[in-house]
Amino acid sequence: MHLSSCLSLVVQICIYFLGLSTSGVLATGDASVLINEISKANNQSLLWGPYKSNLYFGVHPRIPKSLLAGLMWAKVDNYATAQDNFRHTCEQHSGMAGYGWDEYDIRKGGRQTIHDAGNTIDITIDFIKVPGGVHGGSWAARVKGVPREDAPEAQLTTMVFYAGLEGLGSLEVANEPDPLGFEGDVKITGMTPDLGDFTIDVTAGPDSNEHPHHSHPSYDEKPLDRTMVASLFMPQEFLWQTKIILFTHMKTEVDAYFKTYGTDNPPPPPQVFTIANTPKEGNIHLVQKVFQGAFEFDILFSSGSAPEPVTSETLTKAIDTTSLSFSDRFDKIFAPKAPFDAPEYSEFSKSMLSNLVGGIGYFYGGGIVDRSAAPEYDEENEGFWEEAAEARARAQLIDEEPRELFTCVPSRPFFPRGFLWDEGFHLLPVIDWDTDLALEIVRSWFNQMDEDGWIAREQILGLEARSKVPPEFQVQYPHYANPPTLFLILEAFVDKLKSAEATPRGELDRDDLAHSLRSAHLEHRELADSYLRSIYPLLKKHYFWFRRTQWGDIKSYDRKAYSMKEGYRWRGRTVQHILTSGLDDYPRAQPPHPGELHTDLISWMGMVSRSIRRIAEAIGETEDAEEFQEYETAITRNIDDLHWDEEAQTYCDSTIDDYEESVHVCHKGYISIFPFLTGMIGPDSPRLKPTLDLISDPRELWSDYGIRSLSKKDEFYGTGENYWRSPVWINMNYMVLKSLYDVATVSGPHQAQAKQIYSDLRKNLVENIYREWKKTGFAWEQYNPETGAGQRTQHFTGWTSLVVKMMVMPDLSTSSGSGHDEL
Repeated sequence: MHLSSCLSLVVQICIYFLGLSTSGVLATGDASVLINEISKANNQSLLWGPYKSNLYFGVHPRIPKSLLAGLMWAKVDNYATAQDNFRHTCEQHSGMAGYGWDEYDIRKGGRQTIHDAGNTIDITIDFIKVPGGVHGGSWAARVKGVPREDAPEAQLTTMVFYAGLEGLGSLEVANEPDPLGFEGDVKITGMTPDLGDFTIDVTAGPDSNEHPHHSHPSYDEKPLDRTMVASLFMPQEFLWQTKIILFTHMKTEVDAYFKTYGTDNPPPPPQVFTIANTPKEGNIHLVQKVFQGAFEFDILFSSGSAPEPVTSETLTKAIDTTSLSFSDRFDKIFAPKAPFDAPEYSEFSKSMLSNLVGGIGYFYGGGIVDRSAAPEYDEENEGFWEEAAEARARAQLIDEEPRELFTCVPSRPFFPRGFLWDEGFHLLPVIDWDTDLALEIVRSWFNQMDEDGWIAREQILGLEARSKVPPEFQVQYPHYANPPTLFLILEAFVDKLKSAEATPRGELDRDDLAHSLRSAHLEHRELADSYLRSIYPLLKKHYFWFRRTQWGDIKSYDRKAYSMKEGYRWRGRTVQHILTSGLDDYPRAQPPHPGELHTDLISWMGMVSRSIRRIAEAIGETEDAEEFQEYETAITRNIDDLHWDEEAQTYCDSTIDDYEESVHVCHKGYISIFPFLTGMIGPDSPRLKPTLDLISDPRELWSDYGIRSLSKKDEFYGTGENYWRSPVWINMNYMVLKSLYDVATVSGPHQAQAKQIYSDLRKNLVENIYREWKKTGFAWEQYNPETGAGQRTQHFTGWTSLVVKMMVMPDLSTSSGSGHDEL
C-alpha cells in the first residue's frame, strides 16, 4: 500500500468526521499520521450512541462523567397502576410483547420498536447520528407512539425525556419561564470540557398530536397540552436513578393535588401524574408531555462545533437514507442463504444483528475485587472448595479505581454488563459487519488487564451496573479465569487480513466514509500491524497468566503424556459448579479433587496457542511463533494422551480416585466434543468419527432443535438446576456447525458424514430460533431440547445472535456426494 493513497484516505475522513483542513496532513511522510488520524476519526464516529443499553432508550457518549439522556413513559389512565407502568430500565417479563432494534448501524443510527403490551402502546424510536465538528457530531431521535389494537379508545400516555450531566459543565433550560408550561419547543443549552457547547431541542411535534383535556379545575393550573420541565440538582452518583428522581419529584405534586382537592374530587390520573414546570439551571432536567392517542416528537442534539444545527427536516431525510444504507450493507454481508433466503428470514436476521450491535454499551466505574491472594485460592488440598469459601468470607474487598469498558452485552434486561467469554462470541458477527468496531472492543477488553495478566470475567463497573447483580456475584477474583474467546476474534482478523491481501483494494467510497472506517485496518496494512503489535504483549501476558494460574498437575499422579506441562484445571471449583468454565453446572468429577484435569480448558489453551502463533507469524515475530507452535503441538498431543477414553470412545475430564490413580470421568456432552469445537482434531484424526457419531446420535446429543449440552443417557441429564444439563445453547451449536463445515469442505474420510450433519443441524437451529422469535417476540438464552421452546433469559441478543452467521453460511445440502463417509 502506497503511503500517498493512505494519506488521501486520511484527508477525506478527517474532513468528514473531524472538520479538519487538509493543510499539513499530506506534508507528513510518516505512517503514524495515518494511524493517529484514523484513530481520531474512529473515536469521533463511535462517540455517541444508545450506550446505556440497560435502558429502553438511553444515550451517552464514550466519555466518563458526561451528558446522559433517556426516555420514560407510562399509560396514565388509572391511579393504582400508573406508577408501576412507568418504563425506563429494560426488565424481564414487564408486559412487553417484544422490543429491540429493527435496523441499527452504530456509526449511523437506526430504528427501535417497542411493543409495550402492558401500556397498550407501540413506540418507535429513530436514532440518527449526524457527523461534523470536533466533538463527535450531533444526534437526533424521533419518538412515535401508536396505540395497540386493544388500547382504550382515548389512550393516555405520558412521555418523559430527561437530560442529566455528570462531571464538569453546565445544563439549563433556555426558554423563558412559564408556570403553565411551554406551548412550543423546549431548548436546553449545555457545555462540558469534552463536548464543548451544545443544545438539545425537544420539539412540540406535528399538529396532529392530541393532548387530553378535562373540566377539572386543576387543568387551568397545568394544561395538559403544554410541555412541563422540572430542573433539579441531584448528587451526581444518583443521576442514573432517574425513575426514582421522577417519582420523588412527582410525589410532591401528587400530595399537593390531594391536599387541595381532597380524595372526593381528585384530578384525573394524567393530571395527577405530572411534574411542576420549574425550568432553570440544574444537573438534570425532566421534560414531560402527555398525549391522547398517537403522537410524535423529536429530540435534537446539536454540537456547537457542527457546521449547522440538527433540525426535524435533517432528521426526516437521515431516517430514510440510514435505512437504505443499512439494508444495502446488510444485503452485501449478511443476506441469508438458502434455504433461508425468503424475506421473513432477512427481517429476522436484520433484527438479530441490529440488537447485537444496538446492545453495545459504554461503562465507567470501579469493580469489587478480592486482592487478598489467600493461599487457599491455590486449591491444592483435598476439600479445597471449603477452605476457599472460608477464605472468601474473611477477605477484605477492594472497590477498584474507575475504568472504561466498551462492550456488547448478553441481554439488556438481565445481563446489562460485560462478560468475558460471551464477548468473543458476540464479536464473531460484529467483525464481519464492522471490523474496526470489533477491534476497538477487543482493545477495550484487553485494557481491563491487570499487571499480572488477569481480566475479570464479569465487568460490573459502577453502581448502575452493580444494581443488576446479586451481592454474591459482585466480587471478582484474580485467580478466576474464563474461556479466552476473544482470541477467536483475533484469529478471524488474521484470516481477514490474508483475504484482503489477496483482494484488490477498491476505491474510497466518498459518499459513505463511515464504510471506510469499518474496514480501515483491512485496507491499510500499517494500521493492522500497528494494532497487532500494540496488543500483542497483552495477549502474551494473558496467555502466560493462564499457564501460571490454571495449570494442572500431571507429574504427581504418574500420568503418561507427551508433555508433563500441558494439563489444565479451572480454579473456582465447588461441588456443583465451575462457574469459571462458563458451563456452570455441567457434571464434573465428584468429589472435586486438586488433581483434576479439564478437557475444555486444555482445548481452549490449544486454540489460544494457535491464535498467538498465527499473530506472531503475521507481525514477523518468528521466534515467538516457533515457541507457540511447540505449545500447540504439545497440547494437541496431550489432549489425546490425557483425555481420550478408549472404552467410552470420547474425551473426558480426568481426576484422582481413592487409590491415588488417575481415572477418567466421562459425561458425554459439550465437554466431550471440545477438542473438535476448538479445531484441535484434524480431518484425518481417528477421534473424529466417534465425535461425529456422538453429535449426530439422537440417543445422545442430537435433537431436532440443536445439539444438547448433555447426553440423554447421562444420569444427570435434566437434573438439578438443569442449566448446562440438557438445554441447547447457541454459542456451542455455532462452534459445532463451524467445525462441521471445516470438515465437510476438506477432502477426508468423514467429509460426507460431516456435510450431512452440518446441513441438518443448520436447518434445525435456524428454523427453531426463528420460530420462537416469531412466537414470543424474543431471542432466548437457551432452547428446550424436547420442545424447542425458548427459555431462561428473554431478549438474549448476545451470542444467540450467532444465528445471523448460521444463515449466511453456505448451503451444502444440494452438494453431490457418494457414500456415507466420502464425498
